[in-house]
Amino acid sequence: MKSIITVFLLILLGSQGYGQDSIQRILQFDDFIERVKQHHPIATQAEIQMAKGEASVLQSRAGFEPKAVTDVKQKYFDDKQYYSVIDAGLKVPTWFGIEVKGGYEQNQGPYLNPESTVPDAGLWYAGITVPIGQGLFIDERRAALKKAQVYTQSTAAEREIILNDLIYESAKTYWSWFESYNKLRVYQNAHKTAKERLEAVIQSAKLGDRPYIDTLEASIQVQNRQASLWDAQMHYANATSQLTVYLWQDGYIPLELEENTNPPDANTTEPATVNTPLLTKSDSLIANHPELRLYHYKVQELEIDRRWKKEQLKPTLDVSYNALSEPVNGNPIANYSINNYTWGVSFNMPILLRKERAGLEMAALKIKETEIQQNTKSAELGYKASATINEWNTSLMQVKQYRKTTSNYQLLLNGENQMFQAGESSLFMVNSREMGFIGAQIKLIEFISKNQKASLAVMHALGVLAKQ
Repeated sequence: MKSIITVFLLILLGSQGYGQDSIQRILQFDDFIERVKQHHPIATQAEIQMAKGEASVLQSRAGFEPKAVTDVKQKYFDDKQYYSVIDAGLKVPTWFGIEVKGGYEQNQGPYLNPESTVPDAGLWYAGITVPIGQGLFIDERRAALKKAQVYTQSTAAEREIILNDLIYESAKTYWSWFESYNKLRVYQNAHKTAKERLEAVIQSAKLGDRPYIDTLEASIQVQNRQASLWDAQMHYANATSQLTVYLWQDGYIPLELEENTNPPDANTTEPATVNTPLLTKSDSLIANHPELRLYHYKVQELEIDRRWKKEQLKPTLDVSYNALSEPVNGNPIANYSINNYTWGVSFNMPILLRKERAGLEMAALKIKETEIQQNTKSAELGYKASATINEWNTSLMQVKQYRKTTSNYQLLLNGENQMFQAGESSLFMVNSREMGFIGAQIKLIEFISKNQKASLAVMHALGVLAKQ
């Protein structure tokens, strides 16, 4: 199964030929990131966050569901029915705190409580309960739903944060892989050149054109290049293993890279240029950063809590009214009269309100604390964005400059080789020029990788990687 998935991945990556003996497939950066966003388990986890928010709203809406209620009480003793009390109805809570209810009572028995006496045909009732004091503007059910709606928005921000971090970490891994591969190629070419030069120097020494001491120097260069090559091979193998951590299928099947799958060549990779339109919007992007939005939503939730705590300082004062009607021939309103009703008032209030006042004060302090954290995070993100933009600009100039530097080192090496072949230079000078050229290539590769990572760091700091 794993091999089939590997083949499937390679088909997606595309290919480019290098010689006739093997086909090297190029894994482009955009293809890699798209696969990470679509198939990595953490990306799947980010989508789960959204589903959790929707489920939270659905759960909170349950507080406003109509409820069918039935209450049956009967007593039997000494072969007699003392009483039978049956009350069945429907209660409908509303968004405005008013509860609407209706139902039917049928009570009978010789020992029935007089206040429960109803006509033989039973009694229909319909009415409302209105909170005049506590619960008029907000109650626990409305607060829970409002907080769930805010939580849904916060899960969207959490999703962006998760994807923003995932793309940034996976992208840095890709460019480290790119760097290690291109360094490996430099050391492979350097080792190959050193071996060819050793063979040429040995032949020249045998013919008497070169002193045998040059063969020792050429041999030392081969040994040094071999050690560097082994080190580069190790780094590339480790970087490849790290890259495969981000390759998955459908969020649960890990994938492996084919041995001949490589990143692009550094010589054909353009640096990431500074995105001026993006930077001109940096202030607004930071203000809308998903991490700052999380603090904003947290303040909104705490503000809902504060409103509910403030509401609890009021007394509980509920007024209820129920219209009554005796059914006639099954018609519940045939005998309706406005003079038939029940009503009531319920009042409750703690004298000192210690719990309520402490709760309100605690809610206000939490809001203040969160706002301080939000301002601190805003300053941190602003500094981070500024620092990464500076690094991006610097790395871009370094890449442009070092392309010229590498080209100049190659010209020096080519000239020294020509002089060496003409007998006007020494092996020491050729090796020196070649070491400079190798170092310049390595430095250029590092600058390209640094530049790509710096551009990603800017977008990560601005919180827009998940939107790219």
